[in-house]
Order: sequence, then structure tokens, then C-alpha cells
Amino acid sequence: MSSHTDERFPKKHVIGFLASIILTLVAAYTALGSGLPTTWIIIIIMVLAVIQAAIQLFMFMHMTETDSGGLQTGNILFGFFTAAVIVAGSVWVMSFGYHHDHGGGPDEGGSDSEEHEEHEDMDH
Repeated sequence: MSSHTDERFPKKHVIGFLASIILTLVAAYTALGSGLPTTWIIIIIMVLAVIQAAIQLFMFMHMTETDSGGLQTGNILFGFFTAAVIVAGSVWVMSFGYHHDHGGGPDEGGSDSEEHEEHEDMDH
């Protein structure tokens, strides 16, 4: 008589939440207290991030809830495409973005302050 939709206690959500908390704590320990080389720390955190993303997708985002019982492939592909565009665009802007130097004074961190003052003196 009790089906999956009639459950009152969200076991799946609690398990997913606890797994996410544990993965986050493991990642924090790996980064802050493990003493591993930086390369290994990055690899471990990336693996934990992929596992946590899978937990989020399947436990909370209902990726298997389709009429046929399969994955929502179109939504997954669109999400990956959107994430790739955002990451690639962010890296591009941070790497090749326009550098805007106003030529401020020494207190403002401008490197062209002397040239700026010379040009002002020539105008007057």
C-alpha cells in the first residue's frame, strides 16, 4: 500500500546530504591538513568534486525520473555545455582581458604617474 511517493521520511535526501557533508570534510582535510603534495591534493579534490556532483544530480536533482526510467540525457548535455561555456569564458577573460591602467599616483598603484605628470606640464 505504501509506494515510493507515499514515504514520509526522505531517506534518499538524508543519505545524499550526509554523503555531501562527508565528502566536503574529506576535501577540506585533504587541502588543509593532509600534507600531501599539491598535485595529489588537486587530483583528490577533483575526484571528490565529481563524486559529489553525481550525488547532487542523482539524489537531489532527480536525474533518473523520466517516463522511460532512463537518464535525462538532453538536460545533462545542456548543463555540461553551459558549464563549459562559463568556465572557458571566465578563463579567457581572466587570461586575455583588457588591462585598464588609469595612470594613477603612487598611492593608487599607477605605474605611469611620472609620464602622466609630464604630459600635463606640456599642456600648460
